Amino acid sequence: MAVEKTRIDKLIGEHALKLSERLQAHRAQLFPPDARRQLRKFTSGEVAELLGVKDAYLRKLHLDGKGPSPEIRAGGRRYYSPEDIQALREYLEKGTKSPGTYLPGRREGDHLQVICVINFKGGSGKTTTAAHLAQKMALDGYRVLGIDLDPQASLSALHGFQPEFDLLDGGTLYDAIRYEDPVPLGEVIQHTYFTNLDLIPGNLDLMEFEHDTPRALAQRDGNLFFTRVGDALADVEKDYDVVVIDCPPQLGFLTMSALSAATSVLVTVHPQMLDVMSMCQFLLMTSNLLGVVAEAGGDMSYDWMRYLITRYEPGDGPQNQMVSFMRSMFGENVLNHPVLKSTAISDAGLTKQTLYEVEKSQFTRATYERAMESLNAVNGEIEELVQAAWGRRDGT
Repeated sequence: MAVEKTRIDKLIGEHALKLSERLQAHRAQLFPPDARRQLRKFTSGEVAELLGVKDAYLRKLHLDGKGPSPEIRAGGRRYYSPEDIQALREYLEKGTKSPGTYLPGRREGDHLQVICVINFKGGSGKTTTAAHLAQKMALDGYRVLGIDLDPQASLSALHGFQPEFDLLDGGTLYDAIRYEDPVPLGEVIQHTYFTNLDLIPGNLDLMEFEHDTPRALAQRDGNLFFTRVGDALADVEKDYDVVVIDCPPQLGFLTMSALSAATSVLVTVHPQMLDVMSMCQFLLMTSNLLGVVAEAGGDMSYDWMRYLITRYEPGDGPQNQMVSFMRSMFGENVLNHPVLKSTAISDAGLTKQTLYEVEKSQFTRATYERAMESLNAVNGEIEELVQAAWGRRDGT
């Protein structure tokens, strides 16, 4: 009796359709179609920590009628919206004698910081890292543009975009870097519910760049592929302090063009032997291919390149050995702080949110604070690197 075989293309297509419909229903349940996704309000204590001032100082400002008025809830607790936080920054900056204390972004002569977050192996926390970095820098007063360059579009999903429903007529970076009739980059930038954070979402259209580029090379197109991302960013360069690019998990033409536009590179690494071995192959391929790009005229000079240890478990002996090994090999190129493995970060992801978006009350206090301390330490270290690239090593 002959066994009937399954058409794998049809089966995969059916599964994709079912999954997409279920995800759409899940999103509609979390965020109804007629509701605008909004960021929560922050306690006065959280705002004081973000601004580097005392909570009592914020209370005095409120009582004196200075700055934005917070929402007063039960027990006299004060809550500030993201817009309020930015207004406070602008108010406090006017009264300080140290420029950049509350608005730490670019000044005249500072170049745009373009940070590529990369890794080829799944599970390294690449997208989670990019999302938390972009959001924290926005909360800290930087003007941030996030770019989802991964066709899987996880960074987009975290910010409320479901590509197969929300980007039916394009709207990705591909529209601005394609070889025929590219659009200005500003046309594909979306405002998010985070003050100071804009986003260029991704979808499968990005793969078209991988298909178009060999044809352009064969036709000796004068538009070099590795300049496409940088040229597009030049159109909006004045509007942002920092660009955070979530790169695809392969070293294709998209990634090489992003790396050519980058001023710095962040490589996420899970401290396991297989992951480090995979990273070794990635580094070899990257070095060889970017060497070719450099010989063709690409700018491969970076302000900094760092390895970030992610999903780190301090009590895991083999992980500690691997971290020590990496530090002995790469020295200061490994960030001092790791991102700890945390159920708080994972649980936030279940509702397509980051830890900066959810209320502390939704978690065990110790679990939340441990994860938040880890993320803030990592992002703070990266912000110091950005400031140093602008020549402000002493914070001035």
